[in-house]
Amino acid sequence: MKRVIVLSIVVFSTIVFISQSWAQEISFSAAQILEKMDNVLNAPKDQDLKVKLILIDKNGKEKVREMSMLQRGSDQRMVKFLSPADQKGIAFLSLPDDIMYLYLPAFKKVRRIASHVKNTKFAGTDFTYEDMEAKNFSEKYNPELLKKEEDLYILQLQPKKGIQTDNSKLIVWVRKDNFYPTKIEFYDKASNLYKLMTRDKIEQVDGYWISRESEMEDLKAMHRTKMILLDVILDSGLSDDIFTKRYLSR
Repeated sequence: MKRVIVLSIVVFSTIVFISQSWAQEISFSAAQILEKMDNVLNAPKDQDLKVKLILIDKNGKEKVREMSMLQRGSDQRMVKFLSPADQKGIAFLSLPDDIMYLYLPAFKKVRRIASHVKNTKFAGTDFTYEDMEAKNFSEKYNPELLKKEEDLYILQLQPKKGIQTDNSKLIVWVRKDNFYPTKIEFYDKASNLYKLMTRDKIEQVDGYWISRESEMEDLKAMHRTKMILLDVILDSGLSDDIFTKRYLSR
């Protein structure tokens, strides 16, 4: 009799747990999922990253570059090429309100990137200036929950009114367990899929989720850019001076 009672309690508890988990899962709206994704991507107070870039053409030929990527919060990012020699010193700065600057050592001049050209590729990679900026997706896109898979949410993001972008929509795969995005499809103005980003080797560093490797593929040009994190330093207290036009040319 006791065994039956214990078994009944276990079964009942399991049902309650599953029901609660299911109820919690379906309670997230598309907007909440996207906000949680933003919070995970921009969780560290600041990020100091050393990055290896591998550019791969349609014939498999590779070019390797290294750069420094510094970010504070969700809306300030400084990117500088460290090698090779012909790329060293090229720098990009993104600030709040879609403000972006580019420094080219050959011209020794800082210039602001106009909004209508922010979809231009950054320094020959498959990442555009828009891809490289620090941002919250929820500030720029309206989300819709398209589908739930066993471990993933699939969102459709469409640009909010007034947002200048070459993307008519994004389709984003977001992990259910930690709200980290694993894949993003980019669609052009004609709603054709033209670019694909994937994130791999997702792990925790100092309590924050990061992707050690990511790749952006231009499906039309059949060209890919891999981004591999070599060094990761988080919450180091990056200075205000870093995220300035003056620092671009240092």
